[in-house]
Amino acid sequence: MRRRDRGIVSRRDAAEGLPRHPLTVESVGPGVFERATWDQRSDITTMAAHDAAAALWLNTTLTAADVDTAQLYDGFSFLTVMWLEALGFCEHGAVGEFIEDGDRIALNAPLPINTSGGQLSGGRLHGMGFLHEASVQMWGEGGDRQVPRTPEVVAVGVGGGPVAGSMLLSSR
Repeated sequence: MRRRDRGIVSRRDAAEGLPRHPLTVESVGPGVFERATWDQRSDITTMAAHDAAAALWLNTTLTAADVDTAQLYDGFSFLTVMWLEALGFCEHGAVGEFIEDGDRIALNAPLPINTSGGQLSGGRLHGMGFLHEASVQMWGEGGDRQVPRTPEVVAVGVGGGPVAGSMLLSSR
């Protein structure tokens, strides 16, 4: 049985000499700032993903335009498109137009999303699979699903409804 490599969370200088280059957690964003339940929000077209995304962008100088690929929660299909709006990849209410022909989100598109196939391919791990895929893409180890230009910045958004979290990884 092949031993799998394990990830390490540490100071950057502790990663010297490891076989893979270190990835930086540029920013994180927790959700649930407005109300604890989705049905009590002042705008029901937004959920905790919008709170998590807002917190994410407050803690970095990077913007949605800097993101090379996104790994977005797909526990329910509408949550993936909600994350696209929440993270600012398109205007609120414009996600249908943004994704309608797939040219913006395909593997060779400007913003490839869920390159591993999402939870339908990897199981319901509530975020760990998306974080793993972000790392695989940034290390250039995606094989047939590797995006053409190895990403330097990846957004990960998990959860939906009343709770959510986001993370921005960077190899810069």
